[in-house]
Amino acid sequence: MPYHHFLLITYPAQGHINPSLQLAKRLINLGARVTVSTTVHVHRRMSDKPSIPGLSFAPFSDGYDDGFTRSDDSSYAHYAAEYKRRGTEFVTDLINSAAEEGQHPFTCVVYTFLQNWVAEVARAFHLPAVVLWTQPAVLLDIHYFYFHGYRDYVNEKITQEPSSCSLELPGLPPLQPSRDLPSFYLESNSSTKFRNSFIVSRIEKQFRDLDQEVKPRILANTVEALEPDALRAVDDKLDVIPIGPLIPSAFLDDDQDGGGDSSYGGNIFKRSDDYVEWLDSQAEKSVVYVSFGSFCVLAKKQMEEMARALLDLGHPFLWVIREKVKKEKEREEEEEEELSCREELEARGKIVEWCSQVEVLSHGSLGCFVTHCGWNSTMESLASGVPMVAFPQWLDQKTNAKLVEDVWKTGVRVDREEEKEEGVVEAGEIKRCLDMVMGSGEKAKELRENADKWKRLAREAVKEGGSSDKNLKTFLHHVHDLMPRS
Repeated sequence: MPYHHFLLITYPAQGHINPSLQLAKRLINLGARVTVSTTVHVHRRMSDKPSIPGLSFAPFSDGYDDGFTRSDDSSYAHYAAEYKRRGTEFVTDLINSAAEEGQHPFTCVVYTFLQNWVAEVARAFHLPAVVLWTQPAVLLDIHYFYFHGYRDYVNEKITQEPSSCSLELPGLPPLQPSRDLPSFYLESNSSTKFRNSFIVSRIEKQFRDLDQEVKPRILANTVEALEPDALRAVDDKLDVIPIGPLIPSAFLDDDQDGGGDSSYGGNIFKRSDDYVEWLDSQAEKSVVYVSFGSFCVLAKKQMEEMARALLDLGHPFLWVIREKVKKEKEREEEEEEELSCREELEARGKIVEWCSQVEVLSHGSLGCFVTHCGWNSTMESLASGVPMVAFPQWLDQKTNAKLVEDVWKTGVRVDREEEKEEGVVEAGEIKRCLDMVMGSGEKAKELRENADKWKRLAREAVKEGGSSDKNLKTFLHHVHDLMPRS
């Protein structure tokens, strides 16, 4: 196999970083070298950086080395512009330096979505640039169709009454726009209008950039068996290569009970707590795990409803409540920092500020995952065989929740009544969903059987000779075919 040195540029968000590091590891295992580049701030926060031969890091400053805290729309627009400008300068210098040194010049650039400036730099050096797609293929198709002939159709459907509206796109399941489309496509109020239009414009720019290429290749963190129709829906225009699930190999090995490979754990930013010992003390499939990812901040009212549902359910639970949440709540007027029933919660379950999610999901005591349905969390749950209560918040999460409930049938979705207290899901509705998943009825049995099926298929995909394994090897072997012809 030809020598390759990949420059992998990941956007500074955990949903991008974790799968990027897993891809780096797999490429290295196949004989390549990989240089991972992200911001100085994120690089500093990596308390457990992977250290293996062939892997190096090249952080760059985005102008916010102590972290960017978005305060308004204009500040975010300024950050995005600075990120692009500084990143372009850094990557240009990095590629130049590697070429001048001669020993390990870059042969391919991989970048996570929404960084189309990376492709512009790569083209200037006649290097192939390949997107790493960190969301489901269904979402890639939705975006593609929206910007290639279906925009008016989708927007028309969005304006119709939800009860009579079904959005039909080639190769995709029927979608109810208000419930299943990414939040930024929907009509928004004044507080989110700029943000949503900004996201849509960035996605459009990325696709217009891809349109410059003939059938561009896209590495996707998904599995062929999971999304066969979606992967074929745009195969005449895009070469979407499923190589997932991009999660630590130790947690995909049936011979290991989640051990080993700790440097590639689920969350690279913090260290462990005593939650594993607590999980060890619980009965098999008895624990409800609750986590809403790295960025989602639940309103105090919603946290109280979640707490009441967990207490009423009666099962032990592990609930991740991040320190960031508590600091933000301190700034809210007339609200207390702590949950009103904190002591009762801690007597019945365990509350932590952080945990290694793949470690938790692979534990035998887990019976259910209450999740915001970020794609990393969804894939980790599928690969671990844990049924879900889908509790989507924004961005792509509603689409992922649709797939979990209606396509893969590994979970149930909370019914959010938007007109009630800004969309707060009440304790009774949360408990209804938890009862369905954790109970002993036919529905719970069906969910567990489907979860076991997808776990098996996901793990088979990345094993030697599996679909994702073969796809990545084929891609690596033919990287030189991507080189622009002079």
